[in-house]
Amino acid sequence: MSDLISKRTNFHILMFPWFAVGHLTPFLHLSNKLVEKGCTISFLLPRKAIKLLEHFNFYPDRITFHPVKVPHVEGLPLGTETASDIPINLTHFLCVAMDRTRDQVEKIIRDQKPDFVMYDMACWIPEVAKPLGIKTIKYSVVSAAAIAIVLVPARNVVKGKPISEAELSLPPTGYPSASVVLRGHEARSLLFVSKPFGEGVTFYERSCIGMNGCDAIAIRTCHEIEGKLCDYIGSQYGKPVFLTGPVLPESAKVPLEDRWAQWLDGFEAGSVVFCSFGSQRVLEKEQLHELVLGFESTGLPFLVALKPPVGSSTIEEALPDGFEERVKGRGVVWGGWVQQLEILNHPSIGCFVNTCGFGSMWESLMSDCRIVLVPHLGDQILNTRLMAEELKVAVEVERDEKGWFTKENLSNAIKSAMDEESEVGSMIKKNHTEWRNILGSKGFMSSCIDKFFQNMQQLVDH
Repeated sequence: MSDLISKRTNFHILMFPWFAVGHLTPFLHLSNKLVEKGCTISFLLPRKAIKLLEHFNFYPDRITFHPVKVPHVEGLPLGTETASDIPINLTHFLCVAMDRTRDQVEKIIRDQKPDFVMYDMACWIPEVAKPLGIKTIKYSVVSAAAIAIVLVPARNVVKGKPISEAELSLPPTGYPSASVVLRGHEARSLLFVSKPFGEGVTFYERSCIGMNGCDAIAIRTCHEIEGKLCDYIGSQYGKPVFLTGPVLPESAKVPLEDRWAQWLDGFEAGSVVFCSFGSQRVLEKEQLHELVLGFESTGLPFLVALKPPVGSSTIEEALPDGFEERVKGRGVVWGGWVQQLEILNHPSIGCFVNTCGFGSMWESLMSDCRIVLVPHLGDQILNTRLMAEELKVAVEVERDEKGWFTKENLSNAIKSAMDEESEVGSMIKKNHTEWRNILGSKGFMSSCIDKFFQNMQQLVDH
């Protein structure tokens, strides 16, 4: 009987990701891969997010979107449904709203009786699913590096006692690497884990409850990159840890906009520096100045895509005096959205400067560019340590105690990465090429999904 069950492929899986595009999207990319294995998916998400994700649903006959009504919570602007609707300091209230969808979610689970429920921030899912005999998987779309250093029981964060900066500056007991030591401003950026995230629960407590309650922990990474960290997380929680691999989206084969294609075509192969800091990073005006002046001083052509800085409605009005005239023809600072993947694939791009969010981390590794990292938030810092100190495929920009960088430090990091004759430039190019060859090898990504699906099949046997 066990053999028959383990060969099942027609699992019905209910997905309930956190209400942020950076979580919804990887859950949907994984859903597409699982449909190819024979599964059907019920995907729960805020109504407003459906339009954002429809074009990533490659199997609308097998992946059904179920809108969840997000209740209004005092402290949130009216109509808030996703993290994109609010500044980061209001995210706690959005978590309260997500928890208040529990009755809706519970009804859907009871009505549909799926084989599995996959979730991330909704730590109460196991309480709903286990009495019904439904298996639960907590799927983390951040790096194992971020989970292992902050969200493990070895941190021993006592309820009601805030974790200190000093405690966070050193790895927890048993952490499998001595190279990660967090400086003052970096440790401070992780203090949010002991702050409220929902009613009566901190971010740390929510994460631990979610991992203690599930049948298995899944992480969007691969053994080759973060195997030791994943083993550590499994030993901390006493749970099997399943790895999905990066689960990168299939290329939509959308051509690069003419505006950028024609501009980039005017430069030699591998000569242009591209910088993108994502949708959540908003610089202070002084930092914007240091950034663009740093690019100017490299002497290299550059394309920078950034949101306008604090207090400015456009990027143009915030640029230093005379800057646009001085860099005309070789440098562009753009305040709107750009096709990041398509730009990275253009032959003229030689260096990618980014904050090392988990999505950009994988895109960096899969690209043919030198990598320069300017992390800001907690998990970006831990991803950067993985890239710069463990894998040695990137250069990290030096920053001061406040986390600020100078134009000189940025310029030096870029020049160091781009100079293939230098020791650093030569080392990161060699290591990056080796990792890109592994990750891009035929069948690598599909074998990660194959193994993940086999783990799911084995889970239903127990």
